Amino acid sequence: MTATLAFRRRLRPILTAAVLAAGWALAPAPASARGPEGIADVAEKVIDAVVNISTSQTVEPKGGSSENRNANPQVPPGSPFEEFFDDFFKNRRGGPGGRGGADNSPRRTNSLGSGFIVDESGVVVTNNHVIADADEINVIMNDGTKIKAELVGVDKKTDLAVLKFKPPRPLTVVKFGDSDKLRLGDWVVAIGNPFSLGGTVTAGIVSAKNRDISSGPYDSYIQTDAAINRGNSGGPLFNLDGEVIGVNTLIISPSGGSIGIGFAVPSKTVAGVVDQLRQFGELRRGWLGVRIQGVTDEIAESLNIKPARGALVAGVDDKGPAKPAGIEPGDVVVKFDGHDIKEPKDLSRIVADTAVGKEVDVIVIRKGQEQTLKVKLGRLEDNEKVQQAAIKKDEPAEKPVTQKALGLDLAALSKDLRTRYKIKDSVKGVVVTGVDQASDAAEKRLSAGDVIVEVAQEAVTSGADIKKRVDQLKKDGKKSVLLLVSNADGELRFVALSLQ
Repeated sequence: MTATLAFRRRLRPILTAAVLAAGWALAPAPASARGPEGIADVAEKVIDAVVNISTSQTVEPKGGSSENRNANPQVPPGSPFEEFFDDFFKNRRGGPGGRGGADNSPRRTNSLGSGFIVDESGVVVTNNHVIADADEINVIMNDGTKIKAELVGVDKKTDLAVLKFKPPRPLTVVKFGDSDKLRLGDWVVAIGNPFSLGGTVTAGIVSAKNRDISSGPYDSYIQTDAAINRGNSGGPLFNLDGEVIGVNTLIISPSGGSIGIGFAVPSKTVAGVVDQLRQFGELRRGWLGVRIQGVTDEIAESLNIKPARGALVAGVDDKGPAKPAGIEPGDVVVKFDGHDIKEPKDLSRIVADTAVGKEVDVIVIRKGQEQTLKVKLGRLEDNEKVQQAAIKKDEPAEKPVTQKALGLDLAALSKDLRTRYKIKDSVKGVVVTGVDQASDAAEKRLSAGDVIVEVAQEAVTSGADIKKRVDQLKKDGKKSVLLLVSNADGELRFVALSLQ
């Protein structure tokens, strides 16, 4: 009762304000407040090119209770979706009741997503996760016609897939627009199959561009507040000219429904992937053969680069294209094939999008000076593993310290230390045997077993070498020192430590 009364008290001033504003409400809202006039025209023009993707697969029963395996999404009691979810998940479980009792036999599961037709021959674009592991794929057209489709190819790194079906009649197709021309605030229209309800149109704006949400190596998403929900995956994002400028792929939501944060793969990426999948059935990405990292302000100061920019080469593959081209660890790539490189992700995306075998100009900064190198790109193999600097915990045992510098305990590499930290024979330098946890080195995640290979781009072989270089840099007025650090496997990374 108290809660009800309190609610009524709050409601009175709201109602009063509503009455006072009634006169204003009678006046038509300006066009800008209602949104653009062209949304209905766009929807009418392209709706028949948007399809539903229905898949099914046979899955083996997993461990755990049937209650956990078959739990429905939590829907508020009385929700209009309550009956829908009950029916939908019963169907997915292959029978009435949906529990299946103690039956541990394989069962059929179904899923639904979205896609769009890009060629009159029956070529459809969707997300890889929509059709992943499917035994059977069907395309359901806007009028309800259901046609079996075959898989042309997938690209897991961009979560895209291309399907093909035999058209029963002439098709409506859509074209790709230029996602690079999008501006923040531009209106966009999403069409898809949310909650398996069929073709649904929502509209919003471009909230951000080039979003990196760490979902893959080539993240560069368009962010939109157009409502995107489960089942919209693989559906198109249109501009007001009816051109596809993105493929709706991800949402961020604690509930599973739209909260106005959706992500679409930009059409510039999609078009290239689709072309290659149609031509080769697989992706053939360019490969430079380097490991890269970001250029922090401290690293930029150490390398005399202003402003901080580019991709710092931390390692060069002995069998990669960069090696014979003369690219070295410590080089900072600032331009590749005419494209400015502001951060490592830029280089990864541009290299991947460049044709295999193409010779390109690469501009690097080496010891403060720009150099132009020519590189003939190789092909990136999908089975290559992304190399990352390993981070190991400090050894609690007592360590043979020979020198202290930069908050580090340093020792010359010996057979015993190589054995203790499992350091490969090919790794040369000075081993870290301890780290002051209050130091900048600890904050930068240096740990026992790391090997310092270079200090300020000069090789070192003892703790005394490091201390001498550090003392000289302090006398020269430098604020930081750049270290080239190797892990036990020989994988390199650069670390800038403060000298103050």
